[in-house]
Amino acid sequence: MTKQRFLVTLFAVLIAGVMLTGCGNNTGKAEEAIKTDKPAKTDEEAEKSLLNEDGGSGDTANADSQAENETGLEDAADLENAEETEIQVFIAASLNTVMTKLAEQYQIEHPQIKITYNADSSGTLLTQIQEGYECDIFFSAAEKQMDQLEADGLVVEGTREKVVNNQVVVVTLKDSGTKVTGLENLGEAESIALAGGSVPVGKYTRQALVNLSILEEAEDVSAITTQQVSEALGGVEISEQDNVGKVLTAVLEGSCEVGTTYYSDTYGYEDDLEILQTVSCDLTGNVIYPIAQVVNDEADETQAQAAKDFISFILTKESKKVFEEYYFDTNVS
Repeated sequence: MTKQRFLVTLFAVLIAGVMLTGCGNNTGKAEEAIKTDKPAKTDEEAEKSLLNEDGGSGDTANADSQAENETGLEDAADLENAEETEIQVFIAASLNTVMTKLAEQYQIEHPQIKITYNADSSGTLLTQIQEGYECDIFFSAAEKQMDQLEADGLVVEGTREKVVNNQVVVVTLKDSGTKVTGLENLGEAESIALAGGSVPVGKYTRQALVNLSILEEAEDVSAITTQQVSEALGGVEISEQDNVGKVLTAVLEGSCEVGTTYYSDTYGYEDDLEILQTVSCDLTGNVIYPIAQVVNDEADETQAQAAKDFISFILTKESKKVFEEYYFDTNVS
């Protein structure tokens, strides 16, 4: 081998050695970077992470479970997975509109629970329950009817709650030209729509007239007849109605010049009705609406739990906002 060829060969060997050394160093750095990067999740950790994202388990799910226990809905998960069921809810007629709205909202999360309303005067509903009508929840417009139901042993212990307050109002059609300005001169009306004494709004109206010294005091104002009210008002014509909804209809149709209803019942009729007077609770007493689960021997466990859950929903802050939108007062004690 010539000297020149030997030098070329030696130079090539040296160049190859440098390149191998460089590649070896880069590979080491890459391996080092992988080792110092965030470690990959184990199969167990990955499974927990996936379940957490789906809301199935893990710390988030445990927190949700704890929150449910704190609100008394420990069986909520079981209820969601339960078969379809139906609950019978007896509501005062003045609750019909707002409760229809609340049922729609509730069934978004609980489509498997069918809610059937029976809306009438609280006195009529009480009688029906006492006679054996199937009922899961009673939502009354007065505490008197709930007191009686509880005395009969038909209220599930620990489920009775005060929900909202209301006010009695004297109403007429707009531009009716009535001389009436309120209960004090109610007798100047040509005709009055008035609920019977067993209907809460009729009882509250009678109580206010007693406190105004228009009606004589009575041990039970509910027992004051419509005829007695008419005579105390100078013989004015009074059309007695079975519930507050029928009072409102009588005024809206113009068959009666004025009527006494609840402030909440004027919702949606602002363009048609004029409120002549909002009667003070000092005259009527507090118009409290209580709710309770009713003893229902025909209900299975799923139905009974659905009734309990629906009452819990009615008592939430979200539901209170809906009640307020429909002119109910949620500041009750």
